[in-house]
Amino acid sequence: MKIKTDKIKKISKSSFTIYGMVIMAYVIMQILVSTGSLSSLMEGLLVPLCIYVILAVSLNLTVGILGELSLGHAGFMCVGAFTGAFFSVATVDLITIPLLRFGIAIILGALAAAVFGIILGIPVLRLRGDYLAIVTLAFGEIIKNFVNVIYIGTDKNGFHFSMKDAVALKLEEGGKVIINGAQGITGTPNDSTFTIGIILIIIILFVILNLVNSRAGRAIMAIRDNRIAAESIGINITKYKLMAFTISASMAGVAGVLYAHNLSTLTALPKNFGYNMSIMILVFVVLGGIGNVGGSIIAAVLLTLLPELLRGLNDYRMLIYAIVLIVMMIFNSSPKAIELREKYSLKRLFTKKTKGEDA
Repeated sequence: MKIKTDKIKKISKSSFTIYGMVIMAYVIMQILVSTGSLSSLMEGLLVPLCIYVILAVSLNLTVGILGELSLGHAGFMCVGAFTGAFFSVATVDLITIPLLRFGIAIILGALAAAVFGIILGIPVLRLRGDYLAIVTLAFGEIIKNFVNVIYIGTDKNGFHFSMKDAVALKLEEGGKVIINGAQGITGTPNDSTFTIGIILIIIILFVILNLVNSRAGRAIMAIRDNRIAAESIGINITKYKLMAFTISASMAGVAGVLYAHNLSTLTALPKNFGYNMSIMILVFVVLGGIGNVGGSIIAAVLLTLLPELLRGLNDYRMLIYAIVLIVMMIFNSSPKAIELREKYSLKRLFTKKTKGEDA
């Protein structure tokens, strides 16, 4: 009984440390903004930082907790972004309360991404390793290219859809094009704020940390550690893998909605939702420590700020960035770093008791 109490205390301490880190960062940034000590460039990065943190933490659920390599996170982000932006633009005159409209957009974006997560996850999660990575990468590219060829408009007769051009929508006078093919969506309300981003991070951390510490979380980690052994003791492999994958996808959708409402024009360009975006999110997870939620947050913040801080060193910026990446990789693989991760990482807190502990 004492062992269980000690583990609960460790979990609580680790969780509150992560919450405290996020809240402290928010307080410091708010003080800097209110005193005018933060440059306009850095102030403009506050919402993107929240977006990347959400993406890193959510992908860590799939890569670190579930143990599956997914490269389709940018695709789920794209689904959430366009779903949320479409809703906001379509209802901007109907729902005049920005916070209410934005809240509904976030829910719809998360649900849309979750639906795609289920649709993709049912057949794809039977694959493992490189095969899963290739299929999820293909999904992200398909979503991005599909969004670039659709046209949706609205008039008094309702919504019109086409995959040819905006003229083919045949909108009546007073109608408007919402999704204009490769030109994307324009006029999305700028509802994203740093405060809302921090609130969403805390909510997502609450969901993930409680999931990891729950019975379902232990089942997911058991599947990661030994699939055959987990199946032999009655764990439903498909159910728990699909659960983790869907939750991760829905959180990427939330990040997408936050991203869409931080821009006046949303387009499905490769730099926004392409292969490089998925790889960058994966880099956050790997460098922060696979399965380490707090590490993913720190890595996302550092690797987002670093290129901007080094922008004045145009000739050496990417060289310094590469050196930092190498140093972080070496540090993460060092015995001391491994020892610290094993000591404080959440994924180690529910390991099976040894015979000595049982005694």
